[in-house]
Amino acid sequence: MGRVPTKQQKNNRSKDGGDGTQEKQKPSLKGAERSAYFARREAAKVLRVVLQGDANRRALASIKSLIYKPSVRNKKATFALICQTLKHLPIIKNVLEASSILNTKWKLPLISQRQQELVYIIVYDILFGQAVAVAGDAEKYLMRHKNALQSTLKQLLLRRNVKNVKQLIALNQLPDVSLPRYVRVNTLKLDVDSALLELQQKYSVEKDDLLPDLLILPPGTDLHDHPLVNNGSIFMQVIDACAAPGNKTVHLAALMKRKGRIIACELNKQRIKRLKETIKLSGASNIHVLNEDFLNIDPKAPSYSKVKAILLDPSCSGSGTAASRLDHLLPSKAAGQDTDMERLNKLAAFQRKALQHALSFPAVEKIVYSTCSINQIENEDVIKSVLPIAESHGFELVKPFPEWHCRGLPVFKGSENLVRTDPATDGEGFFIALFAKKKNVQKTKQHFFPRIHTDPFRTWLYYRLNGP
Repeated sequence: MGRVPTKQQKNNRSKDGGDGTQEKQKPSLKGAERSAYFARREAAKVLRVVLQGDANRRALASIKSLIYKPSVRNKKATFALICQTLKHLPIIKNVLEASSILNTKWKLPLISQRQQELVYIIVYDILFGQAVAVAGDAEKYLMRHKNALQSTLKQLLLRRNVKNVKQLIALNQLPDVSLPRYVRVNTLKLDVDSALLELQQKYSVEKDDLLPDLLILPPGTDLHDHPLVNNGSIFMQVIDACAAPGNKTVHLAALMKRKGRIIACELNKQRIKRLKETIKLSGASNIHVLNEDFLNIDPKAPSYSKVKAILLDPSCSGSGTAASRLDHLLPSKAAGQDTDMERLNKLAAFQRKALQHALSFPAVEKIVYSTCSINQIENEDVIKSVLPIAESHGFELVKPFPEWHCRGLPVFKGSENLVRTDPATDGEGFFIALFAKKKNVQKTKQHFFPRIHTDPFRTWLYYRLNGP
């Protein structure tokens, strides 16, 4: 009878390559080669989620928010690798298909559906990026066919009648978009002027003209390792949710100056942990996290019957933040696929239902409805459809930020009270509607309800202020 292998011997026979697949043994690498090896596998995991979400038209998160999770170690390298791979993905797929590299006759070891994204990233490095160290099963195999890949790329250029890869990319790609970096000062920990002085030591910074706690930095400014970010003094106000869940929650806490009580309602259990981490980082002490579907909350229950204000930021198409989310790099956008009207209709139906539910809370005085969509069906049409119900509860549309230039589409009387931002002039597209109880039906004093930046994920946030 042979000896039973030890646990260590078993582990040495099959090592996890870091991308969810098994490799015989992790290679012994040093320095830049080691960093590149692990960056490819981290990038492959993120790319898999991105491509699956794009194929199903149900993105779990934006490219940026996936990359800036704590689990991704080399964020800068991973971000660059994913963006460049997506940018070149149509070419990579064409080269792989034409060269028959992935056909079964080549007997590529361990290539499965779960390794497809790793192949894309390695081929990008072989054709367009840095030198690929012969480490890892996939790298070894693809490097053996480097000449075939390069030859196929040259043939593709000839077939498409272009001189270089840049021209080939330009045939189907939208232009790159650069937007300013916005950060919100957490006034629970630091005043705006102190934050401004600290950031100006290294960056060009200016205050926002409209929002007093918002600072503007140049596009591409990387603050993820900045001490003010790490200690919760500033939050990166990336509206495509590059920052973790909880931005709106802690913003409300800062505006309320620790007075009253905030209930953060989050349906997704996976996001609850990060929400709590964000709250802890902010220093806010008046927030209660509720893992619940907003639609299942009983407005007349004692815990919620005195709610005075609701911020409703329901799931939406995210069409207004497509540029900052880097959606233009996704295969569906590069292919110019039409808008999915079936999905938009379902979203609009849910948005109407959520807004109607918010209007039913008996003590509510103000409701903010917001989306990061530019579609009329999710914005003006939703508001118009609930106006009769709102009026029956004593609500009217009021005009926030009267100095703001861009208002709602003129599709019903009162749409001039709505707020829009235009992606062409403002960088991104958002929509805000503010409902307020008519003065003659209000029984308690009014409370200020701020404009809040939104994101496209299923997050319902509302807070209950202290009664008189």
